[in-house]
Amino acid sequence: MSSQAWTNTTDDSMGLVEKMLLVTLTTISCCIFLIINVIMLFTLRSRPVFRETCRYILLYNLLFADTVQIAVSQLLYILSVCRIMLTYPVCGVFIMFANLTSEISPLTLVVMSLERYVAVCYPLRHTTIITIRNTGAAIAAVWAFCSLNTGVRVLLLLQFPFEQLQSLQMKQFCSTFLMFLTPVTVDYDKAYTCFLFVSAGLSVISSYIGVIIAARSASTDKASARRARNTLLLHLVQLCLILSSTIHNPLLIAASNVVTRTMLIRIQNILYVFIIVLPRCLSALIYGIRDKTIRPVLLYYLCCRLKLSER
Repeated sequence: MSSQAWTNTTDDSMGLVEKMLLVTLTTISCCIFLIINVIMLFTLRSRPVFRETCRYILLYNLLFADTVQIAVSQLLYILSVCRIMLTYPVCGVFIMFANLTSEISPLTLVVMSLERYVAVCYPLRHTTIITIRNTGAAIAAVWAFCSLNTGVRVLLLLQFPFEQLQSLQMKQFCSTFLMFLTPVTVDYDKAYTCFLFVSAGLSVISSYIGVIIAARSASTDKASARRARNTLLLHLVQLCLILSSTIHNPLLIAASNVVTRTMLIRIQNILYVFIIVLPRCLSALIYGIRDKTIRPVLLYYLCCRLKLSER
């Protein structure tokens, strides 16, 4: 999985003013996205209806993982801008934690899609199948599965002969690439990423097709089926946006072969904001604006608790 991979592209040929402007704009953009996500998380814990409804609990888990991912990515970005080199163990902790949270999102989208599928195709059994207890168990299973994968990555990293290094101090900025210390780690990362997104994509698409088929039934609530279909389509778009983060590193490698280092820094900042950070913030914006229950409460907190109508 791809976390924020800030490579060694610092170039003294870039003017100080331009460099500071680029860093400032990038940091401000990411901080704005991070603040929106935090406000959304607070919103989802502010009312009993959000804390006691399964789909809002799942949404909270999705947003929590995305928010942590943005925070870790921004921390790595700031460390690279400040030219702070970490040790391999510290960098490994950051990268593993970033990978863990990035894997939570697609699996949570699968669970959310299945919840909408059950709501439309099995409406009479929805309240007995989709309970707060079962939802909590599903979230725990998602975290356990992703933690198991992180454990496998740690075991693969331990195969690297660190004792042969003169020092554990890294000579480059902490990034995902630098923690691919063995060919086996690279192959495992590619295989797991493909497996995760293919499985998640098939699950969301299957749920979408099931809802479409159910919508044609005379006994199905047409309005409910239409809303569920639109929600599942949204989940599929979110999955594609999250998947886009996996092309961040290949794009940088391709660009490094054809552009100057100064231009590469500019491209790197743009890709970081639009491929790494922005997709992780869209969930909060889309759900916050689209959901009639969340929207007034979210606007209330976004507007610093100004009096707004909650109708």
